[in-house]
Amino acid sequence: MSVHAIENAAPGLWTLAWRRLRADRLAMAALAVVGAWLVLIALSALGLVAADWEEEVGAHYAPPSFVGAPAARTESAGATQAARDNPFDPLAADIAALRSQLPGGGAAPERRATLPFGADKWGHDVLKKTVKGAETSIVVGLVAALVAVGIGTLFGALSGYWGGVVDDAFTWLYNVFTAIPSILMILTVAAVLQHKGVTTVVLILGLTGWTGPYRLIRAEYMKHKAREYVLAAQAIGASHWRRMFAHIFPNASHVALVQVSILVVGFIKAEVILSFLGFGVPVGVVSWGSMLNEAQNELLLGKWWQLAAAASAMAILVTAFSLFADALRDALDPKVK
Repeated sequence: MSVHAIENAAPGLWTLAWRRLRADRLAMAALAVVGAWLVLIALSALGLVAADWEEEVGAHYAPPSFVGAPAARTESAGATQAARDNPFDPLAADIAALRSQLPGGGAAPERRATLPFGADKWGHDVLKKTVKGAETSIVVGLVAALVAVGIGTLFGALSGYWGGVVDDAFTWLYNVFTAIPSILMILTVAAVLQHKGVTTVVLILGLTGWTGPYRLIRAEYMKHKAREYVLAAQAIGASHWRRMFAHIFPNASHVALVQVSILVVGFIKAEVILSFLGFGVPVGVVSWGSMLNEAQNELLLGKWWQLAAAASAMAILVTAFSLFADALRDALDPKVK
């Protein structure tokens, strides 16, 4: 083929999709926001950002800096010593002995009265806690979406390609899962697994979220299996697995990619719901859901900043991811010229 013919060749699906995405300023802005979050959680996973989120650096419920510090309530040295020497406290001597063994002779570390986004009841920096929580929530959303799309793609490929009894079996399983409301299915699987952990949350969401990708991939395989290029591959002796995943899947991969981008948003929100209800991450692991769970008690005390930080971070990421997913779906739509 001549160089001129190559230059005049029609661009492929992915080239056209990228051109459409670049022309959409809102989609590129959303992609930039999503990319910034992914870079942030990568730095967090490497320990370069928010590694010390568990340190008690602020006063209990220290307000955000833009709110201002509350009225100072300090104790004099004499009052502190009097409290330590209280004869009615049977543990005073033991506590004093333990404090004397701490570095610095038991002196309490100095805590800040305010922090950029405030502190929780233990004095943890809410900003660092939000970043660390983003690492958990986003990783759960991404990995669970990959698991769900992987299962849905495998089942859809087998069902759509083979048809017959295989298709009937997978369609029956699909109908069973879709007959139950998704939130009830998620809570049922969570109650059966019981063990709390990030891996458990990923399995819960992945094992219950494959139905949407399955339906779309099955339709793609039913459409492509009778086309000329698949029949030509059969004529030259290509195996069934090669026809399924080397010939048909590249032409259906855009559907799987769009499903991943859509499911990530839903699974991030589902993780928040699970952690809020107590079925999510265990104690000692922070996520946006666990932060919202803590914040419901803090609101009764008028401490709103942890709720605002977690909800704002989630809203920004989910909105950006949703906009990008919609733009990606439109860009990969072959009907769009």
